Amino acid sequence: MYLVEKNSPRSITYGEAIFEATFQEMERDENVMVLGLGADDPKGLFGSTKDLHKSFGAHRSFDTPLSEDAMTGVAIGAALAGLRPIHVHQRMDFVLLCMNQLVNLAAKTSYMFAGKQSVPLVVRNVIGRSWGQGAQHSQAFHSFFMHVPGLKVVAPTTPYDAKGTLISSIRDNNPVIFVEHRMLYEMEGIVPEESFEVPLGKGRILAEGSDITIVGISHMVAEALRAADHLKEIGITAEVIDPITLYPMDINLIVSSVRKTGHLLFVDCGWLNCGASAEVITQVFEQLQGEKAFKASRIGFAETPCPTTKNLENIFYPSAKTIAMQAYKLVKQQEDWVPSSEEAKEVTAFRGPF
Repeated sequence: MYLVEKNSPRSITYGEAIFEATFQEMERDENVMVLGLGADDPKGLFGSTKDLHKSFGAHRSFDTPLSEDAMTGVAIGAALAGLRPIHVHQRMDFVLLCMNQLVNLAAKTSYMFAGKQSVPLVVRNVIGRSWGQGAQHSQAFHSFFMHVPGLKVVAPTTPYDAKGTLISSIRDNNPVIFVEHRMLYEMEGIVPEESFEVPLGKGRILAEGSDITIVGISHMVAEALRAADHLKEIGITAEVIDPITLYPMDINLIVSSVRKTGHLLFVDCGWLNCGASAEVITQVFEQLQGEKAFKASRIGFAETPCPTTKNLENIFYPSAKTIAMQAYKLVKQQEDWVPSSEEAKEVTAFRGPF
């Protein structure tokens, strides 16, 4: 299980961090269980569930039928019975089949029973791009769930935060929508071997700057960091923030940064209309109006279903290049700069989960 000598700093992938958090929590608490499509597949969903059924038994980690709505009911029932299920979805697109169960049952149970009942359920959702996912297999619906009281929504970017927030989510007595971008699974970072929690509702500044605040969601944080490098070459310093938890969001962290920089660019891995970007910019405005004038912009999916061909897909999604260009336009109020930028290595290398 351990990749390097114990007690030494070690770098593991995002997928390994998800696996390690799950393994350690299943080892710590016999009520933790994992179910979902491909949970016991030999590759274990990017390695995140690999061989858990062999370590803990088929009653605690098992494959499910292609029946998302019914299996969500099973997961909610298990949570009400005292277990702590982790329900794994290979694609967030098909969590739409579970909306009544999640929005009308899981999210509201604690409120309706005055806290005497709880639904400690983690719903893992894979989102993202590459190799022609197409219109029905590439969507991110985090903003749908951010709208619903009773649900927490988490979208970690780094392996460290992936492990820490998953552990926090498993231990939380509320249902948590846990969003994972498929472009992140092979990205590496320093992660402690021991079990630890990253508190939900707290964001993180990943790069400091004074000219513009760039807030990204999930894989867009990685692209925003690359964009910050491009901007630095022309004398613009960007402060890059990873909110980590989308609901409840650490809006004060963002407000403090915008108060300093006077510019806010929100980069989403979803559509902009009625999305996370609109909510964040509105809340920042509500706090800073009358105190600090600032300029804001946002970038996300193009206003169309995702195309299948690679060339069109590249236009559909934000990239380090388009983020840097949008930031430059916001700060300089002109559009005559195009950075030299290559496609992200994780996008080029991705070949699918199986």
